[in-house]
Amino acid sequence: MMYRPPIQLKHQLLRLAAAATLSFGLAPAAWAAPQVASHSTTTYHRVQIDGVGVFYREAGPKDAPTIVLLHGFPTSSRQYEALIPLLATRYHVIAPDYPGFGQSDAPDLSVFPYTFEHLAKVMDRLLVHLKITRYSLYIHDYGAPVGFRLMLAHPERLHALITQNGNAYQEGLGKKWPGIAEFWADPKAHPEIPETFLSFETTMQRHTAGSKHPERYNPGAWLDEFAHLSKPGQSAIQSALLYDYRTNVAAYPKWQAWLRKHQPPTLVVWGANDPSFITAGGAAFKRDLPKAEIHLLDAGHFALDEKTDEIAKLILDFMAGHPE
Repeated sequence: MMYRPPIQLKHQLLRLAAAATLSFGLAPAAWAAPQVASHSTTTYHRVQIDGVGVFYREAGPKDAPTIVLLHGFPTSSRQYEALIPLLATRYHVIAPDYPGFGQSDAPDLSVFPYTFEHLAKVMDRLLVHLKITRYSLYIHDYGAPVGFRLMLAHPERLHALITQNGNAYQEGLGKKWPGIAEFWADPKAHPEIPETFLSFETTMQRHTAGSKHPERYNPGAWLDEFAHLSKPGQSAIQSALLYDYRTNVAAYPKWQAWLRKHQPPTLVVWGANDPSFITAGGAAFKRDLPKAEIHLLDAGHFALDEKTDEIAKLILDFMAGHPE
């Protein structure tokens, strides 16, 4: 005959089990099956900002702290496809495409000035439209001049800064930049500079140069980027932005002074093998931000493609250490 414990003992055992459950921080339902995160699905949106269609990706709970991902050249918010769901279980994530990039409109130069100041204003108005008044910024490549303009315009909105090869220092400029400086000085005398800048070989090399793990890069990335750069009007748009990049280098001292004054919590995750924005640029943040957390990674310009999990963990640990 099967033993049945007295009802009092049965109740006592249930109470002990419940207490043990709480001591481990688990609800009884957690015993049954792992809980599935409900916020990691990315959604895709398009809004009109000053008459320009602006595309953005969004994921995560809207009542969580917001991280805005600002993309580089010549890509789009697509570069964050793998990162977004890793962050979205804890954070509200917004990843827009600038005008002229990705799925956003690319109005003609005659009606839309392609300067970094203008791109930053459109991103600012997008965030206002979305009622996002407090955020952390992840900046990469072209995302740095866009992001720094947002920071200087609205210092009260920035919670934390994450820079992945988003340069703000003269010593961070690699060997190609003296040639680009000749284009800035006399654009008509150096048409070969934008031609090379927009070529298929250069587009591919932005991903693979300096990488010890080329197998981690999807060739579709540079094929799609080159297809975009080959669209009518793109040569003029990207040449205009390349010429305007001189204003970013000129603004480096102002950006550095802003960092020294405001001391935002800062995480540097730098692809140390990047030939464009070299290691010295990542290390230089320590000069103005003594408390910055700096990681120089064995990766290239698009370090996120090589170190997705590692960078995601660094971001989550960093953000947890600097709660809103």
